[in-house]
Amino acid sequence: MSLPRVVSRDDWVAARRELLAREKEMTRARDALNADRRRLPMVRIDKEYVFEGPNGKTGLAGIFEGGRQLVVYHFMFAPEWDKGCPSCSGFDDRIGHLAHLNATATTFACVSRAPLAMIQPFKERMGWTFPWYSSCGSDFNYDFHVTLDESVRPIEYNYRTKAEHEQAGSGYYVQGEEPLDLHGLSCFLRDGTASSTPTPPTGAAPTRSASPPTSST
Repeated sequence: MSLPRVVSRDDWVAARRELLAREKEMTRARDALNADRRRLPMVRIDKEYVFEGPNGKTGLAGIFEGGRQLVVYHFMFAPEWDKGCPSCSGFDDRIGHLAHLNATATTFACVSRAPLAMIQPFKERMGWTFPWYSSCGSDFNYDFHVTLDESVRPIEYNYRTKAEHEQAGSGYYVQGEEPLDLHGLSCFLRDGTASSTPTPPTGAAPTRSASPPTSST
């Protein structure tokens, strides 16, 4: 293994100051990018979706559980599987205590296509306490492009079409047996009525860790 050079303290401080300047530039660029993301327009959700949770069936507004904002993690768990995705599990293991998030009127929940009867035993085995709903039988996953099936919707993932993925060499996302379940995050905002206004799902490396990079948020 190649190790860094050994230099004087003054030389090290000079090199560190140069790197610090570059780090500050990146921080300012990231802050500007985050501000632009917050200014993105929204899409109104008028379609009625039905989810099943521990308290029975509910619509999208019910998943907010009284909060103003909702963050949904699309957990890869298809009805044909006997357990949830290992990488999605790794992500959820790091969720931590939600009290601070809930204090900002924001609710976190997972949604999967697997029936609730499959989700609950897996959730208990993993020791998780966050809300987890089944979208089994609804169009939710397909409409938000985290379940890919060309017989239901044209393939689109992380805002790219199938052709764009293939052209970019990222055909991994659009290959394999369909339906293909993938992961991502969707953020919703209640507008004071029964409907919600969200930003469609994102697919970034830190958020979709199971398959190579997804959301870039």
